[in-house]
Amino acid sequence: MPTYVRTDKCDGCKGQDKTACMYICPHDLMMLDKDGSATGHAMKAYNQEPEQCWECYSCVKICPQQAIECRHYADIVPLGGMVQPLRGTDSIMWTIKFRNGNVKRFKFPIRTTPEGSIKPYDGKPTAKYADIAKTGFFTGTDGGGITKGYRPGNPAELIRKK
Repeated sequence: MPTYVRTDKCDGCKGQDKTACMYICPHDLMMLDKDGSATGHAMKAYNQEPEQCWECYSCVKICPQQAIECRHYADIVPLGGMVQPLRGTDSIMWTIKFRNGNVKRFKFPIRTTPEGSIKPYDGKPTAKYADIAKTGFFTGTDGGGITKGYRPGNPAELIRKK
């Protein structure tokens, strides 16, 4: 189910050009209605294409005002229930409110390394573009490798039901 912005809580990230939810959305769905022409609420964020939402919770977790919520599926959160994350500098606190009124909170760390410190390609060889067309470039080497290279399927290896 898509995210939606609670206009009573949203402050448009204090009038900046780009809100936190606009910055973090991987699908670029969140927008800031600066003059109120799109939603009727000036300086409030909104989801411009709710049906395209990936439900990744990035905007929900990053919103400093907890103004973004997600409509949950009934099999995960029954009607009347609520799940709301609160992002801190080192952890995310998930608050789960059940429809009977019970509330549970779970805290999880969000980073174990400083932001921007991970170097994913350190220690790996530089790619050689001339090797792209060679056999086994993606699947292993001709003489072995992990997957022993590509080979066509063998009909005798199919599982047949009798």
